[in-house]
Amino acid sequence: MKKTLMGLALAAAAASAFAAGYPEKPVTLVVPFPPGGSTDAIARVLAQKLPEKLGGTWIVDNKAGATGTIGAAFVKRAPADGYTLFVSSLGPFVIAPHLIKGVQYDALKDLDPITVAVQAPNVLVVPAASPYKTVAELLAGLKKTPGKVSFASSGNGSSDHLSAELFWQQTNTEGLHIPYKGGGPAINDLLGGQVDAAFVNINSILQHVKAGKVKALAISSEKRSPLLPEVATLQEQGVKGAEVQSWQAIAAPKGIPADVKQKLYTAMASILNEKEVKDKLLAQGFEIVANTPEQFAKFQAAEYAKWKSLIETRKITAD
Repeated sequence: MKKTLMGLALAAAAASAFAAGYPEKPVTLVVPFPPGGSTDAIARVLAQKLPEKLGGTWIVDNKAGATGTIGAAFVKRAPADGYTLFVSSLGPFVIAPHLIKGVQYDALKDLDPITVAVQAPNVLVVPAASPYKTVAELLAGLKKTPGKVSFASSGNGSSDHLSAELFWQQTNTEGLHIPYKGGGPAINDLLGGQVDAAFVNINSILQHVKAGKVKALAISSEKRSPLLPEVATLQEQGVKGAEVQSWQAIAAPKGIPADVKQKLYTAMASILNEKEVKDKLLAQGFEIVANTPEQFAKFQAAEYAKWKSLIETRKITAD
């Protein structure tokens, strides 16, 4: 018994010493998407600032493909020593596992949550010349011509596609989904009036709303956005249960030492709450979350169940 206790004490001391010296070699932040997107931007803010907090070298590695699942599977296979981290949007964490057959990781079991860094709502927008001026008018149009009012998205199974599906489910209506290969082409056709509506991430559409090129009918968050305070939430306009937040989070391979995880969480939360960083990200449409690993785990489980239910009920596929 004494030997066992001594062994545990030595192991704990070794782990603490490991955390004290961390990082002793470069740390890789794996982003499962191409450079230039929202997730990549968050990873680069952290990579730039983490040396100030923890020292060491922090590298962003973009491993794109298969809706983010290639990067997630790579991180799952990496050693759980804190030197490979996963920076991703919600897709690989809570959506892709329900859409893509044969995903090479278990999103709830193979990753150790560190923190949800930021979140951003989607905005329900229509072209500037649209006959729909309110959510009520859009719903009337959907009910009058079921399956005819077109909604653009950046692709099957994307957050904007699922926002539309959830909106139709909660209002007992049916629109026409038009998937594009990315957010850029979808927004271009929305601006040109080729599609009737879309749920678009606030940081992608904000400039067009401000310029009057599209009209924002509603915001998908529980509360109004400080960036578009005049735009009412869906709930305020009578649509309940259709709240959607896009989010970016950081995780590690399962089994990362607890004190290294705590060290990473503390440093990242501190960076995200620095005034300069917070103001810069808010201007881009991101609201800071910086929740604890335990809060992230609980949040991920709820989001995972929510999207699983919607995808199965609506028979959504990634094809």
